[in-house]
Amino acid sequence: MLPPLPSQPTGVEWPTQAWPRGELPASLAATPFADLLEQAFAAPSTELLAQTHALVIVQGGRLVCERYNQGFGPDATYPSWSMAKSITHALVGLAVGDGRLDVHEPADAPEWRAPGDPRGAVTLDQLLRMSSGLQWIEEYLPDRPSDVIAMLFGEGQADVARFAAGFPLAHRPDSFFYYSSGTTNIVARALARAIGASGPGFEAFMRERLFRPLGMASPIPKFDAAGTFIGSSFCFASAQDFARFGLLYLRDGVWNGRRLLPEGWVDYARTPTYQQPDAGSGPYGAHWWLGLGGPGSFSANGYEGQFTVCVPDLDLILVRHGATPADKSETLKAWIGGVVDCFRR
Repeated sequence: MLPPLPSQPTGVEWPTQAWPRGELPASLAATPFADLLEQAFAAPSTELLAQTHALVIVQGGRLVCERYNQGFGPDATYPSWSMAKSITHALVGLAVGDGRLDVHEPADAPEWRAPGDPRGAVTLDQLLRMSSGLQWIEEYLPDRPSDVIAMLFGEGQADVARFAAGFPLAHRPDSFFYYSSGTTNIVARALARAIGASGPGFEAFMRERLFRPLGMASPIPKFDAAGTFIGSSFCFASAQDFARFGLLYLRDGVWNGRRLLPEGWVDYARTPTYQQPDAGSGPYGAHWWLGLGGPGSFSANGYEGQFTVCVPDLDLILVRHGATPADKSETLKAWIGGVVDCFRR
């Protein structure tokens, strides 16, 4: 059973204009909290975590901790990398709420329309849960075969969804979990087709329906030459704005008394999807990762250590930006878990 999502405390303003400020719990004085911050911010680059650029912690709807490293600050925009996948999930939710998409219907991909093409049965739900079965290599090192690098920076960059949709099935849909940035861009194009807008029109949809209601003024989404939002990877924003996005999900898709995301959409994001025993990754829901901040938590995770972590039992959001190489990623995840645990003591 999913843990309940907390509501906005009475008397705490929503951060549509500015974040209400709060104090760190007094109990943190008896925890390693200060030492953990020192491990991240003692220098522009530390041995443990490499570069940490920003840390924002919100509890009870109030901003209680905000730290930036040299050369960074609250007005800077930080890369989302794959945190953009969770933004794509929200955008799909808006279209679902409008009745313009059904995630359990086959995805709208022109490349799959030939009679007998087994990919024609792949649903948006399977794409959102990384269970489409499409062949893909999600590798980030340039000296290794990589479909994601080819999509973002090579032969596929002009039309990322067409590139990703061109791959065959490697597994029966819903039988195999494999994290794939390509599937998100297929979703982003299907969403654009459903709302009848791409490029500037799609960006206007993002701002009118998601960013502006939350007071997110900083986001910079990126589009390919075909007009598809590169929802796998590219939506820059301030750390405070990523925290606003996290608060929308921690509040079950409701903002200041207005439901933005359909009822049950956040629960859909945080419901575990099937993973084969050797999947080699952490638990996953629908375009959100699970468990980074402890049982019941869910998070938007990005390359090199971009994180927006929602922790329902603590009514807490942690946003971290930086540049941490892959060989330190598990150390960084343990560090984030340690910071969150300080609030449990």
